[in-house]
Amino acid sequence: MAVTDRGNAGVMHAVRFHEYGPASVLRYEEAPVPAITAGEVLVEVHAAAINPADWQFRYGYYKDFAPRTLPFILGWDVAGVVKSVGAGVERWKPGDRVFAMADMSCNGAYAECIAVRAEHLASAPASLPLQHAAAVPLAALTAWKALFDDGQLKAGQSVLVHAAAGGVGLFAVQLAKWAGAQVAATVSSGSAELVESLGVDQVIDYRAVDFARQLADVDVVIDTVGGETRARSWDVLRKGGALI
Repeated sequence: MAVTDRGNAGVMHAVRFHEYGPASVLRYEEAPVPAITAGEVLVEVHAAAINPADWQFRYGYYKDFAPRTLPFILGWDVAGVVKSVGAGVERWKPGDRVFAMADMSCNGAYAECIAVRAEHLASAPASLPLQHAAAVPLAALTAWKALFDDGQLKAGQSVLVHAAAGGVGLFAVQLAKWAGAQVAATVSSGSAELVESLGVDQVIDYRAVDFARQLADVDVVIDTVGGETRARSWDVLRKGGALI
């Protein structure tokens, strides 16, 4: 549905929650169009991705240390088209195709429009449908942070990526190969062909093979599984390596 003007206040439709709880607390309703300030961009939402953080916020898991003013709009992975720009914004103009991981402290993208800081936006590749672009930011940024900010990965080092066919894992193996690393990955047998197609050097079916018997002296381990997988990963890590 299109955003409409009612007097001086823009009105849009959004999915919000007024109380913490299960999915049943979500309401599709009218909400004010976000007012953008200096340095912000108003984006017309074409697609929003859903991540674990969304339902965790909705249930109230973070309310003690990251409270939100209710009602609140979830969803911070977004792709769309610039609708208007605030003062001082020079890079973006109305009509630009963009995608972003928006500030999680602000209302999100389960709505027709979202206000995003200009520096959080990137141009959406012309070859990528906006529905696909919306699924990129959080997973890709998580993989980047794990590999390069926390793992300090360098060319020629070795990386083990667990759950390599998952959202973060798929980006992690591609970024690690791009950086010139030797990449091993654990997957189920049904995902092996996909991960191999991304150039992974060693694909391990975790259900059939014990990765801890296959690897040693790994520089960086990326683990989104936890539990026993994390405990066993220490055995393959080199002294001074990083388990993220």
